[in-house]
Amino acid sequence: MIQPRTLKGFRDCLPDLMLQREWMLEQARRVYRSYGFAPIDTPALEYTEILLGKGGAETDKLIYRFKDHGDRDVALRFDLTVPFARFAAQYIGQLGTPFKRYHMGPVWRGENTGQGRYREFWQCDFDTIGTTSNAADIETALVIHDLMAALGLARFEIRFNNRMLLNGVLEQFGMADKAAPILRVLDKLPKIGREATQAEMVEATGCTADQVAKVLDLAATPGDNRGMLDQVQQQFGGHALVAEGIARLRQLLDVAGRSGIPDDRLRIDLSICRGLDYYTGTIYETFLTDLPGIGSVCSGGRYDDLASLYTKQKLPGVGASLGLDRLLAALEELKLLKTVSTPAPVLLIQFSADHLGDYQKTARDLRAAGIGVEVFPEAKKIGAQLQYAEKRGFRLALIAGPDEFAKGVWKIKDLAKRAEATTAAAEVIEAVRRSLGEL
Repeated sequence: MIQPRTLKGFRDCLPDLMLQREWMLEQARRVYRSYGFAPIDTPALEYTEILLGKGGAETDKLIYRFKDHGDRDVALRFDLTVPFARFAAQYIGQLGTPFKRYHMGPVWRGENTGQGRYREFWQCDFDTIGTTSNAADIETALVIHDLMAALGLARFEIRFNNRMLLNGVLEQFGMADKAAPILRVLDKLPKIGREATQAEMVEATGCTADQVAKVLDLAATPGDNRGMLDQVQQQFGGHALVAEGIARLRQLLDVAGRSGIPDDRLRIDLSICRGLDYYTGTIYETFLTDLPGIGSVCSGGRYDDLASLYTKQKLPGVGASLGLDRLLAALEELKLLKTVSTPAPVLLIQFSADHLGDYQKTARDLRAAGIGVEVFPEAKKIGAQLQYAEKRGFRLALIAGPDEFAKGVWKIKDLAKRAEATTAAAEVIEAVRRSLGEL
């Protein structure tokens, strides 16, 4: 017999996890739509040339690439941003600009697995394309904040930096031609520490240890948000790129504050640079205060030149992506996921097979009123049915046998409180709603 197993880095999702994933997708969809982002979809497979070289040499190594039956060179998408750049170049004539989209789907990277890190995982992206306005960058931060709040997270921190600032400083250091590999290695700083980052940066770029130390000193600039920006402005603000990056970050902080975002949820972090090569402006990473080691759960940034690979039309963009599976893993570890494996809150007990028609009629009435109901398929002992209900996470059990039908009543059992009440059959919908806290 074939052994049932999954590939390393891939996983099956059982109902309890899948219900949480679907709930999170619903929250993300609601937040994105509230800001005017419209849904799109793109194929899982792209021509390899669409994907290669967009995230850097290290990302290219992670791409799942193969020949299809037509002997075409194809690859699985490694994120949703590069396919969106191709999509925008292909359809922007009919879409117009600015164009705001959201896209949710699986992506694939052949990377090392770890805590919350898989080779197949879902991303939930939103982007605005066709404008260089800092208002779009600021809105990206607001969406990230509202998304985290909608997912029930109260303890998180959105960290910002700006590639203009970083690139301008590197120019002043005389290291502009090494910017891409420097920033690619700098992105590893929180994971491997300063010493290892410095050694790898020297090896990858050919820069001296003293040159690399300057970059790491910049990344470690101390102080609060405005204090850090003041220091950078004082030392490097004479450079136009640095000045522009600082101005954009200052405006982001000011507008976010005036919009009601708490100061403790926003942090300038000069070590953040995002490892992908296509970022050009403000960049974002979001960390859970109680589990920072799992990494960023929502990241992104501005990319002004990505679509230029597919069209001569200038299509600057900015956006971010929720790493759904990483966040799910974090919530599992923090024990914040509900242990529920049914989407319906009510189990209707089949007390007597002779009344199956009555059970299904009541269940359909409840569903028509917007209440999910599962009818147990067999007339087993009530104890066995209640055990099933508790194991699956139903909130209520609805019970009626011959005596209840004769009296025209239903029993409603609250499975968590282990309390039972009786209600008239004509009032069962309102009684169930009250018990579920919907009235």
